[in-house]
Amino acid sequence: MRLDTSVQKLKGVGPRAAEVLAAKEIYTVGDLLRFYPVEYDLFTEPEPVAECAPGSLCTLRLLIIGKGSTFRKGARVMSHFEGSDGSGRVRLTFYNMPYVRQTLTAGAAFIFRGILRSTGAGSLYMEQPRFFSDVQYQRIRGTLQPRYRQIKGIGDGRMRTLLGTAIEETEGIRDDLPDDLREQYGLIGQREAVRTMHFPPDRESLQSARRRLIFDEFFSFIIGIRRQKSREGERSNPRPLKIGTGQKMSFPDRSLSGGWCEKLLQSLPFTLTQEQSRAWDEIRADLTGPLLMNRLLQGDVGSGKTILAFLALILCAENGRQGALMAPTEVLARQHMEGFTACMQKAGLPVRAVLLTGSVKGKARKEALQAIADGSADVVIGTHALFQEAVTFRDLSLVITDEQHRFGVRQRTGLADKGEKVPVLVMSATPIPRTLAIILYGELQVSSLRELPPGRQPIKSLAMQDSQRGRAYRFILSEIKKGRQCYVICPAVEEGEMQEIENVSDYTEKLRASLPSGLRIASMTGRMRPEEKTAVMDDFSAGNTDILVSTTVIEVGINVPNATVILIENAERFGLSQLHQLRGRVGRGQEQSYCIFLYSGKEKPERLAILEQSSNGFYIAEQDLRTRGPGDLFGVRQSGLPQFSLADIYEDADILKEAAECADRVLSRNPDYHPAQERVVDYSTI
Repeated sequence: MRLDTSVQKLKGVGPRAAEVLAAKEIYTVGDLLRFYPVEYDLFTEPEPVAECAPGSLCTLRLLIIGKGSTFRKGARVMSHFEGSDGSGRVRLTFYNMPYVRQTLTAGAAFIFRGILRSTGAGSLYMEQPRFFSDVQYQRIRGTLQPRYRQIKGIGDGRMRTLLGTAIEETEGIRDDLPDDLREQYGLIGQREAVRTMHFPPDRESLQSARRRLIFDEFFSFIIGIRRQKSREGERSNPRPLKIGTGQKMSFPDRSLSGGWCEKLLQSLPFTLTQEQSRAWDEIRADLTGPLLMNRLLQGDVGSGKTILAFLALILCAENGRQGALMAPTEVLARQHMEGFTACMQKAGLPVRAVLLTGSVKGKARKEALQAIADGSADVVIGTHALFQEAVTFRDLSLVITDEQHRFGVRQRTGLADKGEKVPVLVMSATPIPRTLAIILYGELQVSSLRELPPGRQPIKSLAMQDSQRGRAYRFILSEIKKGRQCYVICPAVEEGEMQEIENVSDYTEKLRASLPSGLRIASMTGRMRPEEKTAVMDDFSAGNTDILVSTTVIEVGINVPNATVILIENAERFGLSQLHQLRGRVGRGQEQSYCIFLYSGKEKPERLAILEQSSNGFYIAEQDLRTRGPGDLFGVRQSGLPQFSLADIYEDADILKEAAECADRVLSRNPDYHPAQERVVDYSTI
């Protein structure tokens, strides 16, 4: 069986199962093998209640006391039981599982596994714990059991069966690397790595497997980048822009420093910082110089990158050419559109911008495409929709990608390919060390913004155990009484997606039940339709929502100055850089802002201590690299590059450098080299 064989050819996968797998983008056997576990459970010996620390994952053998109770609360069915092991009692709560009362009968003993929590008054409880009979637990005790992202109708047990069949029957898992290089870099075989990732005998083997698969992802990615660079040809700029050309309108002052950009700068309610001015000089020199611009503009959240992008777009429009700004989400694209339009109106500049996203349909989409094609649109702002085949530019002369790490190589270059030798500016609020930037994006120039604009106050951050959640809620209410707004971030979307962590669906209901009834609470996840997310964010931006409960979909670029508090649940489950990005959703205005990290367990994670000490993104990026390791191997992995299944450019930077070195060696031996596993890690589609 080949890797590109339909997954429906596997024993146990019928039409219905194939349909639900396709919803998770699993179409082939290769896709299934890349559906890696999100975490691993190490099933330890049960411990006494008295020796378990509230806030930690515990395994308890409890005797059920009494009959328990089941009742309906709103749309939810809740079941409560009491369990004891002689050293302490634990209240067990289950949601929408009324059938458990037939199993958890008085006098029965089971092994329960979940996060043990305290009410604050000394009582202990577990919510939605997993439970096993003694016989069931004996089979898995001492083993590492993989857990996968939830797929409706396909549990972890069935998933393991399907993967075992796929590994045994697949012939296409063979090594890309020559034996000498595999030995030099200390890599296990690829087939062994795939098997071990899904069926790990121990932690050491799992780490070796993970390292090999991450190496492969980086290796194929770098090969793709090197190929792209080889096709780029010379970097000469065939049509440099001119300053102060006034092709569309004339101003009395036509000095080299004048023109439309100068008029915009004069209309701003602030002046550029010294670093913004230096970065703008570098960008302007690229656009007007003899070499084609290929520049990374990186700066901390709120450092003022967007206004520099607007200046570059205006300079392009002043020369009678078109510029495009691509954002990773519709919410951010709309925000850029609103900001750009407001700037043009205030400065009195005749620059027309159009918005093109997936939700722009019908007549509006047709008109936008026509304006792009005939050149009446000077600036085009949008999402991935910009590089679709139907989009034709009259004279594309500048491409800007915001949050560039959210886009693959093909996506970034695909937009630039709609013009001829188009200058490219990529922006990121996640600082990348120059060496990594060169590995990932080629020989690009780097401009860095290390200071915040005047008037911005550093965000005050505090990490707290989740048992202190009530204290956090009281603080949030005090800010709301001042007219402020709040974000709450949960790792999961809905119940059961990943156990022992908070999810948006349940959390929203908990807040509504525990906080004053007059509060306006809304929720948002990445699974919502674009128009739904836009409506939720529009309400929040307009001040019509007090608390927004969301997944990390709000991580990038959301700008609501009135939001002064962000509460991040299960903060230990996120990577350092991502936590910093989430924190950057507040502190956008003049008011003092706050970030509260809630974590489980007795020990405060090192990354949270770092975030308490500093709000400097460059320092945090350095610390992220310093403290990197195998990543959140036994927790939820936070990927720095969405196109990778496992790899993260920060946590796995050492592997990235080795893979880049190996790729260059392979290409030096054979410039036409193509990885045998291109279907497994297909860089051509990212």
